[in-house]
Amino acid sequence: MAAYVVMEPPGRGDKADTAAFVRDGFTWLGLLVPPLWLAWHRLWIEAGLAFVVMGLLSMAGQKLGLGFASSLLSLLVSLYVGLEGQGLRVAALRRRGWHEWGVVHAGRLDDADIRYALEAEGHAEETVPAPRIVPDAALARPAQPGMALGLTHIPGRP
Repeated sequence: MAAYVVMEPPGRGDKADTAAFVRDGFTWLGLLVPPLWLAWHRLWIEAGLAFVVMGLLSMAGQKLGLGFASSLLSLLVSLYVGLEGQGLRVAALRRRGWHEWGVVHAGRLDDADIRYALEAEGHAEETVPAPRIVPDAALARPAQPGMALGLTHIPGRP
């Protein structure tokens, strides 16, 4: 089973269908065509950066006369996007104001959507107790008369 990170939009509306599901794991298309995969997921800066770095590594390898090794240098960028591409998507959603609801384990995206809807419905039914604003006097420490560290003089007393 795969783990899906559930990201909710900034409005936090009651609509469970507006959540985005990002599969946590390796992406083969991110390995094969990193700039296109990043651009497809609207990670424009990352796509441009990947394109430029891959080009610079290839050119540097050719200038140094590395031959086939220059292609392997640009493979490092592809490997990074394949391994960390989904994390980049989650980070981009966070920058846009989305918040992480949690993680849902499911075999497919449809199953993850159903599990999220059921769990979100269950969390909505739970009532959260109101926070205590006024502290309870019974829980306070009792006053301890006498000397404390360095506090030996009490004004108004002999």
